[in-house]
Amino acid sequence: MKFSALSLFFLASSASAFVANNNHAKSSKSTLAMSGVERNANFAKLAGGYLFPEIGRRRTAYLEEHPEMADRIISLGIGDTTQPIPEHILSGLVGGASELGKKETYSGYGAEQGMGDLREKIANNLYSGLIKPDEVFVSDGAKCDIMRLQQMFGPTVKSAVQDPSYPVYVDTSVMMGQTGEQDSDTMQYENIVYMPCTAENGFFPDYASLPRADVVYLCSPNNPTGAAATKDQLEDLIKLCKERGSILVFDAAYAPFIRSPGVPKSVFECEGAREVAIEVNSFSKYAGFTGVRLGWTVIPSDLTWKDGSLVRDDFNRVMTTAFNGASNIVQQGGLACLDEEGSKEIETLIDYYLENAQLLKETMEAIDGYTVYGGTDAPYIFVKLPDGKKSWDTFSEILEKTQVVTIPGAGFGPGGEGYLRLSAFAPREAVVEACSRLKETLA
Repeated sequence: MKFSALSLFFLASSASAFVANNNHAKSSKSTLAMSGVERNANFAKLAGGYLFPEIGRRRTAYLEEHPEMADRIISLGIGDTTQPIPEHILSGLVGGASELGKKETYSGYGAEQGMGDLREKIANNLYSGLIKPDEVFVSDGAKCDIMRLQQMFGPTVKSAVQDPSYPVYVDTSVMMGQTGEQDSDTMQYENIVYMPCTAENGFFPDYASLPRADVVYLCSPNNPTGAAATKDQLEDLIKLCKERGSILVFDAAYAPFIRSPGVPKSVFECEGAREVAIEVNSFSKYAGFTGVRLGWTVIPSDLTWKDGSLVRDDFNRVMTTAFNGASNIVQQGGLACLDEEGSKEIETLIDYYLENAQLLKETMEAIDGYTVYGGTDAPYIFVKLPDGKKSWDTFSEILEKTQVVTIPGAGFGPGGEGYLRLSAFAPREAVVEACSRLKETLA
């Protein structure tokens, strides 16, 4: 192929458009050290880094000092699934991807609220018709939806959180400007109601003894304590929220781990919930979708704002404005999860992780000085440390001596000080080895 000089000139010019001009970059860097945009002051209030990246940072720092220990590291830390996606569920993902390669089955943008078939299947198969399909909003995960809910609630609400609790409820409240500064003594933020969840109250909050909040966050089965709320506990809380005009945000991400009879897997199994509650959930722990990303939020049409308008309509506006819908491929995987065969595969996965939890629970119970909670209807073991021991110190001690990564309870709020959380999501052989090391070192 022949090119004229002029053609080559244009080709060279076009190519250079995709290459950074280093001279200009250096000049800009030397003359402009910062932008003229003020930092969002709410981010300056956040205490340190988010918990789980901080755990990763400390693990990395340890390995930089002890590279010879890299092969010995076992993670009982972040709740990330480790077992492969089962065959039938995987076939849904593969089929969804294949459809995009054929003209007759290709699909582009879908409904921001999710595929109609998936919304209907969630409502019927997981909620037995207690909710309607148009009350389900399919998303890329419960954690993302909590932030979307915060965007809907806005900066003027007061939130109540369990203490200890999953950090996203507090951190998103801070980011949205709902809080004041963090008290350096109590490690609590102004304008958040911290609801103590202790061994003495069964790790369930006594909201009646605390100031009213606009939004109450509750996770059951709970992360990090592993406690699963009873129906009576939930119905009492629902009644109180209705009396106080509070909205209850119920995080049910660990619902499939519930095995005890009579323990609700959804807040909508409880009387009165449709008038006060929102539920967030996720396929992450159901089917190993932590990296696939698929969740949903339920907002009943009975739930209204103070002026009588529907909460659901405002959340729909958030979704249609700031979200283009979950991946078509991933939603096909979600449909496969809710088939009869997919549901059986999920049960098998959950049983595997619950067996891990039992091994960890029995191990820690056998060590003098440690009191153990959780692990029955949840994949987390919450371990009370001997008197005087600090969470972060114990995290570091166990990492140094056993190369086992845990999570310090203090990372879940001031109420978690003096505890460790162990995750049952590691592979079985890793859990067995970790149990052996913990027994040998801590006994």
